[in-house]
Amino acid sequence: MQNDSMYQLLTKMKDGSQEAFHTLYEATYQDVYRTVSFLVDHQQDREDVMNEIYIQMWTSLATYDTNRPFRFWLHGLVIRQVQRFRVKSWRRFRIFERIRAFTREESHWDQPAVWMDGTSQMISQAIYKLTDKQRTVIVLRFFHDYTLEEMATLLGIPIGTVKSRYHAGLQTLRKTLGNLPPERMEEIHDY
Repeated sequence: MQNDSMYQLLTKMKDGSQEAFHTLYEATYQDVYRTVSFLVDHQQDREDVMNEIYIQMWTSLATYDTNRPFRFWLHGLVIRQVQRFRVKSWRRFRIFERIRAFTREESHWDQPAVWMDGTSQMISQAIYKLTDKQRTVIVLRFFHDYTLEEMATLLGIPIGTVKSRYHAGLQTLRKTLGNLPPERMEEIHDY
């Protein structure tokens, strides 16, 4: 979606247009869900985080600075909601996690085409083995092409911290993937 049409939708949304919100949602949900799916393990948790992201987008739209790229702002919402989710999950009792694992239902979100788009199963599994912090910077770099400086700004951490997480994540991926042919590594960039 072009920036001009995106800003027109945002203007309509600020005026309360639910149709504009739906159009924006349709234009962005696959990108957002793909990011969330790499950062949050369980499918039901992904749906919860997705709901929170779009609720937060709707409620904080008035504070959006149109001089900043919308995509960058949206990814900032994604990262903050994932971080909030992680904080909440640490506070939960294990019994609630077990109950929820047994009561999960299938959903359209769990379709491989939505979150695996262009990414092999082997690479996805390797990414899931990274720590949350490493996975975040790897996903932002390879799937969204953010620079290290942009990631530092987006995550609100020093660039040195981003570099160390990024390099540690790459090392882990190299060890996990072993002798993966170079063309398979390029699949990460196909997004």
